[in-house]
Amino acid sequence: MAGSSDRGPLLRSGKIPLDLLAQLLAELPPPPPEVKLGAAIGEDACGIEVPSGVLVVAADPITLTSEEIARLSVIVNANDVAVSGARPRWFLAVVLVPPGTAASVVRELFGALSRALSELGAHLVGGHTEATPAVNRPIVIGQMLGVAETGRVVSTGGFGPGDVVVQVRPAPIEGASVLAREAADQLEGLPAALVQEAREALDRPGISVVEPALLATELGAKSLHDPTEGGLAVGLHEMASAAGVRISIDRQAVLWFEPGLAVCDALGADPWSTLASGTLVAVFSAEAAETALAAFAQGGHPAALIGTVEEGSGVFDGEGRPLPWSERDEVARLLSA
Repeated sequence: MAGSSDRGPLLRSGKIPLDLLAQLLAELPPPPPEVKLGAAIGEDACGIEVPSGVLVVAADPITLTSEEIARLSVIVNANDVAVSGARPRWFLAVVLVPPGTAASVVRELFGALSRALSELGAHLVGGHTEATPAVNRPIVIGQMLGVAETGRVVSTGGFGPGDVVVQVRPAPIEGASVLAREAADQLEGLPAALVQEAREALDRPGISVVEPALLATELGAKSLHDPTEGGLAVGLHEMASAAGVRISIDRQAVLWFEPGLAVCDALGADPWSTLASGTLVAVFSAEAAETALAAFAQGGHPAALIGTVEEGSGVFDGEGRPLPWSERDEVARLLSA
């Protein structure tokens, strides 16, 4: 914590501390029966039963970077819906800009929203736009909806001991791009081609996990999660907490985005705790793992078995050492310094 007052600890930028969030969620009344997946630690979307299946809804703001915010808002929210087992279909956007913003900036934001949604086959169906002194740069708060037509919603915590953990696509992809764009003046010692590769990571390899997540759902994944703020480490801890289990990780098997590692090293950032959109973590039964890995490979999605699930709690490496994690993402730490 950054300090305290008579109103309690002072919050730093980044996610609300898990213990505080857990207390707040525990104070909520029980949800009605049509809510199949509600507010819980580690869950990025909700599931509401409707006549045609289960309506899956997710909402997230983009606040860490001033570039590509419209496209990131679409993709990040689409990822959250897809990891719950539904194809993203409808999008709402709250667009906030400071007074004095040129109309062309808003036009560019909406153009980027339209292009990103078109790539997904989803549609903008509502939202809100406003120029307000409450913000000092453009912010997009997105909400994505989809329907799990089979009625099955994949939860973050739906697995147990004996299952195995599969990583699909490397990390940190989004963190590499954001840092290469926002901290370019600190990366002059790296090869220009490598920095450019990191900068373009939003396009190649990209941060959408919609297709591999939907494929994983078809393959019978027990749990899906897309690590974002806090990186792969926080994503794994969120999964372990949601399921009430211990996850043992093989550090040597983890898939890394090499330009991301180089950027993190140059800036003194921990890649385990760096913004990891673009990575998918899936849990399968041990018997289904090899079939899943083969299917991911056939679909062009690099994947590796990186861990096992055991009785207990927390996340550890293969030698039994706790996997360090921080609730504050490295991108937030570096850009707010």
